[in-house]
Amino acid sequence: MGRRALPKIDPTLDLSDRLKTFEQLPNPWEPALLFGRTAPLEVEVGSGKGLFIRNAAQAAPDANFLGIEMAGKYARYAAVQLVKRDVRNAVMVSGDGLRVFAELIPDNSLRAVHVYFPDPWWKRAHRPRRVMRDSFLRDVQRTLMPGGKLHFWTDVEEYFQSTLALIAKCVSLEGPFEVPERAPEHDLDYRTHFERRMRMHDEPIYRSEFRKPTQ
Repeated sequence: MGRRALPKIDPTLDLSDRLKTFEQLPNPWEPALLFGRTAPLEVEVGSGKGLFIRNAAQAAPDANFLGIEMAGKYARYAAVQLVKRDVRNAVMVSGDGLRVFAELIPDNSLRAVHVYFPDPWWKRAHRPRRVMRDSFLRDVQRTLMPGGKLHFWTDVEEYFQSTLALIAKCVSLEGPFEVPERAPEHDLDYRTHFERRMRMHDEPIYRSEFRKPTQ
């Protein structure tokens, strides 16, 4: 199931407020410089074409959303969708999400972290490249505020089970809490484009939620 080619992007669109590189992010970290306000912040690592970040931002106008996508063309496409829909509480970053966490985001500052369908890196020799690794999970725990949540979904059972074991081993997040599957009522009810594609092909999805202890 290969990805479809992205539509052409109108070169006249001004993406400057909705698309940033790592170098354009505030350092020291100050989200108000990105969003023009102070609000609870949620971060998605691996936003793809941006369906989740767009819908989540529209559904929760009280919060700010930062989407991070390594592939520049997808980050740009997601930013275009934010601009076209005038979604002002979401910003896309074209760059390495692990670096953003490790170098910029301070302790106890995020309401939630979202990781949906990350690249499984199937070959054993390539598995150290996976996003869900011990260093990133420690950064997730560090940056979540007490009571903050980590959402992790994948269609690869081995990746799911090995990540649950790694979380239990290297951090003290509470969970996993089961996320029940429900039938989507309309096209925008899928969390990501990838989820929509997998469910249309009747492929299983493994879902989990973790929470940072409040004490």
